Amino acid sequence: MKRIFLLLACLAAVWSAAAKVELPEIIGSGMVLQQNAEARLWGWANPRTAVRIETSWGGKCTVESDAEGRWVAVVKTPAGSYEPQRITITSGERVTLDNVLVGEVWFAAGQSNMEMPLGGFNNCPVAGANEVIARAGARRGKLRYVKVPLTATYTPQERVAGKWNECTAETAPRFTATGYFFAAMLNDVLDVPVGIVDCTWGGTRVESWTNREILETYPDVDLSEKAIATMTDWLRPMVMYNAMLHPLAGYTIRGFLWYQGESNVNQYADYAVRLANMVSLWRGLWGQGDIPFYYVEIAPFSYNNNCAAYLREAQWKASEIIPNSGVICTNDLVEPYEATNIHPCNKRDVGQRLAYMALNKTYRYGNIACESPRYESMEVRDGKAYLTFTHAKDGFSRMEDIRGFEICGPDRVFHPADVAVDRRKLQLVVSSGKVAEPVAVRYGFRDFMPGNIANLRELPLVPFRTDDF
Repeated sequence: MKRIFLLLACLAAVWSAAAKVELPEIIGSGMVLQQNAEARLWGWANPRTAVRIETSWGGKCTVESDAEGRWVAVVKTPAGSYEPQRITITSGERVTLDNVLVGEVWFAAGQSNMEMPLGGFNNCPVAGANEVIARAGARRGKLRYVKVPLTATYTPQERVAGKWNECTAETAPRFTATGYFFAAMLNDVLDVPVGIVDCTWGGTRVESWTNREILETYPDVDLSEKAIATMTDWLRPMVMYNAMLHPLAGYTIRGFLWYQGESNVNQYADYAVRLANMVSLWRGLWGQGDIPFYYVEIAPFSYNNNCAAYLREAQWKASEIIPNSGVICTNDLVEPYEATNIHPCNKRDVGQRLAYMALNKTYRYGNIACESPRYESMEVRDGKAYLTFTHAKDGFSRMEDIRGFEICGPDRVFHPADVAVDRRKLQLVVSSGKVAEPVAVRYGFRDFMPGNIANLRELPLVPFRTDDF
């Protein structure tokens, strides 16, 4: 009899070990699930075994793992609240996920200006960070984030490290600053928890976040391991997509936030199409349709080649070919002393402008403005250029000392311009004593030429050119 009991105990131990449920790191206690959604959960169990999911809000389902033991389940989530929830996953053994919140989840990606934490980088502070960090405890139970560690592989991966963090004074210094200010604004307006998935790596190109199949169609990209190995690690194509993004694909989100382009300034001619290709790839991986993709115009910086002006132009062109997308302008968010600092300290306005766009376009708060004025047309008469703009129906933020405009004549030599406001027609009147016959006008169309004019909601005029030369 004793032998029988020992045998049964051994068999039970073996079965229990074999039936262990494994979860990817992003799915765990403390996570934030997208509200009012069919939230996707996945993991690994014994091959061809039942996996049962039960939630404290009443959602439940049973699925079967495949031949490799992978399983995927979809659970309906309720409206967001600050009440912690529980999820149990059972397949032989039971795994319990505690302190789960239901709210809004956004995926923040790109290079260093999105990666930049509240604590700042070396010699690169975030304005107002000390106060924000000191007060971060007030956001406990309201804001959470995942920081995906910098990881690179030549083949797509199924798992990557990184777990959910509560926003506190201890954790806030590592919270993406742009993501924090975005999340805080959403939390204030929507009054539900907000989770940010921070999948960023400073210096990376758009090609770094794109898969092999797409990159193989780009004639200038060499995907051989030998070629990739010779490149600076943050400039390498494909490897961040494989190691950092691919393992997270499918975690149910509301939308994407993107701040990148600085490392692509010299490839501005291809940028719009390549960004659109990347977005299409991501949306296909997530399987949530054309979910929002909101991104940031690269800030003024002295690259010393004027390519940045054309890259910004490409960013706005991309918005015309990417469905359900939008760009926020940052031309006014740098100080003169930041000409050689690629990480401007004002991240609050960047994050909040992204939030305004999400609140207007995604959450349908129509009274929250989100669109910057954009050049629409030009008429030349009496030696002056009369410019009309969209999203400026109530006029402009200032009448005098308007900076950042240039004008040229038939010689195509641009000169600093004088600017007046036609208060009746709500036009900008641009001229120069050195240009008798205006041919073209440019605004902020240089690597570093901050502007100072905006609409009545303080959304800045988008840099532009009226010419094509």
